Amino acid sequence: MTLILTTLVCLGLSVGSRTTVQAGTLPKPTIWAEPDSVIPQGRPAAIWCQGTLEVREYYLDKEGSTSPWYRQPPLESGEKVKFSIPEVTWQYAGRYHCYYLSPTGWSEHSDPLELVVTGFYSKPTLSALPSPVVTSEGNVTLQCRSWEGFGIFILTNEREHKPSWTLDSQRIPGGHFQALFPVGPVTPNHRWEFRCYGYYKNKPQIWSHASDHLEILASGARDEVSPPATEAGSQTADTSLNYMVVNSVRMGLAGVILLILVVILAEAWHSQHSSQLGPQGWIQEGAHHRD
Repeated sequence: MTLILTTLVCLGLSVGSRTTVQAGTLPKPTIWAEPDSVIPQGRPAAIWCQGTLEVREYYLDKEGSTSPWYRQPPLESGEKVKFSIPEVTWQYAGRYHCYYLSPTGWSEHSDPLELVVTGFYSKPTLSALPSPVVTSEGNVTLQCRSWEGFGIFILTNEREHKPSWTLDSQRIPGGHFQALFPVGPVTPNHRWEFRCYGYYKNKPQIWSHASDHLEILASGARDEVSPPATEAGSQTADTSLNYMVVNSVRMGLAGVILLILVVILAEAWHSQHSSQLGPQGWIQEGAHHRD
C-alpha cells in the first residue's frame, strides 16, 4: 500500500511539473519576418525568433499543424534563430508562433505572426473617384475592383508604412466585385501611392497579385516643389554662361572691326573726292584770272 501511494505521489508531481513547464515560465520571445510579412510567391523569406541567453532550442509552430514546423538550435549569440524559407509557396501562408527551451524550462509562446503570400489570383483594378488629382486637404475615394469573387479587398500605401485598410467586397452590376476606400485629407507633404489586393474569406493569408500602383496628388503639389540643382545641372549652367560671355566678346570684337573698316572706307572716299575737286577748282580759278 505504501509503495502504491508513493508511486502515485511521484506520478502526480511529474505531471504537475510537466504542466507547469508546458504552460510557460519564461518570457515570451519576439517573432518577425524578413523582408516583410507579405511575400510574393516564389521569393525567399525568413522568420526570426528572439528570446534570451542560454536557449537550448527554438521551436516554430504554424497554427493548424499538429507538430512544430521547425526545431532549431540558436545562433552563436544564443539569443535568436533564423528559420529560412528558400521559396515561399501557399503552404507557408498562415499564422506562426515561436517559443524556446532553456535549462530552466519552456518559454511562453510569442505573439502571432501572420505570413501572407501574394500572387495566386489575377490582380484587381485600382482607380480614384473622381480623379487622382485632389484639392489640397480634400478627400478621394479609391475603388478596388475585380472579376474574381473576392470576399475581402486590402488597400496598402506603398510610400508610407501604415496599416492596411480592409473592407468586405460588394457585388455591383456587370458581375464585378468592388470595395470603396475613402482616403484623406490629401496634403502635399504626404506621399500617396496605393495598391490593392483581394482574397477569399476562407483563405485570409493567400492574396491575389497586387494591382498596378496608383499615385494620388494634391493639386499644385508638383508646382510648389522645385527639385534641387544637381551637379550636372550646375555644370550645364556654367557652360551656358561661359558660352554667352565668349559670344558677347566675339560680337564686340566684330563690331570694333566693322567700325574700323567703316572709318577706313570713309577716309578713302573722302581722299578720293578731295583729289577730284582740287584740280577742277584750280583750273576754274586760273581761267577766271585769265579772263
